[in-house]
Amino acid sequence: MMSKKEFIELVELRTKLASVFPFLTALCYSFILFKEINFLNMCLFFVGMLSFDMATTVMNNLMDYVKAKNSDYRDYHNVIGTSSITVKKAWQVFGILFAVAAVFGIVLVARTNILLLMVGALCFFIGVFYTFGPIPISRMPLGEVLSGFTMGFGIFWITVFLNVPEGTIFAGVQLDGSILTMQLDIVAQLKVFLLSLPLVCTIANIMLSNNICDLETDITNHRYTLVYYIGKKQALVVYQMLYAVALGAILLAVLLGVAPWILLGVLVVGIPIYKHIQQFKAVQNKKTTFALAIKNMVMIHSLQILLLLVAIFLGY
Repeated sequence: MMSKKEFIELVELRTKLASVFPFLTALCYSFILFKEINFLNMCLFFVGMLSFDMATTVMNNLMDYVKAKNSDYRDYHNVIGTSSITVKKAWQVFGILFAVAAVFGIVLVARTNILLLMVGALCFFIGVFYTFGPIPISRMPLGEVLSGFTMGFGIFWITVFLNVPEGTIFAGVQLDGSILTMQLDIVAQLKVFLLSLPLVCTIANIMLSNNICDLETDITNHRYTLVYYIGKKQALVVYQMLYAVALGAILLAVLLGVAPWILLGVLVVGIPIYKHIQQFKAVQNKKTTFALAIKNMVMIHSLQILLLLVAIFLGY
């Protein structure tokens, strides 16, 4: 049997904020913009989402361990090696978590329509093949983009979809034989994307900063990420730009009337984020400065959610 501590380490429970923040933020926006919350759907989705996030983390650690060319990394840095977890146990944990996520996903599809199946299947595909397969996504210069998009936009979009009744911004979907007919409000979809964009950027930056710190180790493990192709100097420029886009998206959403004016308060975190950026640009280290990307995400989205709750209380 795997101990509780081993399980927490294997699924990297501390990193699940990257899933929880898009969920909570979208939940707040769903109520503010559409005055709709489906509590049963939210409970089902939260369990399924968290299970799948943990499953992909287990898969990530498994593949990094099995495919490691650097024995020092495999035995002294990968959680499976440091915790002496057997590969068989790790596969069993993955299977259970994946099955839970799949079951809850099927239930939600049955409660909605085939559109959720299509979007959910795409997210499942990206999550599984992020580290699995002969050419995993994480070993290509696509990891940052797809992780940010899948978690930042995918979770956000699904949360809104599950709260808003069919026929509003997500119009009907019909399957007639081999003909699939779908109607979507494009303007509404663009609004949802704009509102999710800060999450896309902050989540992508967690992966980007991780890959910047791990560049040398990744190369020894034949893992060639975006940082390998564009170099650390250019990667640090992208890192800085993503935070500018995140805060700029919040400002734009307010100016366009998509988000409540009170969200302008989020911009105050620009000062500490700038200081964190300078610290990371000076030193890129997994043990010391990598955590700054997580701190930045927590600062931005904790304040964002708090202000959204205030807006709800004020009856925005």
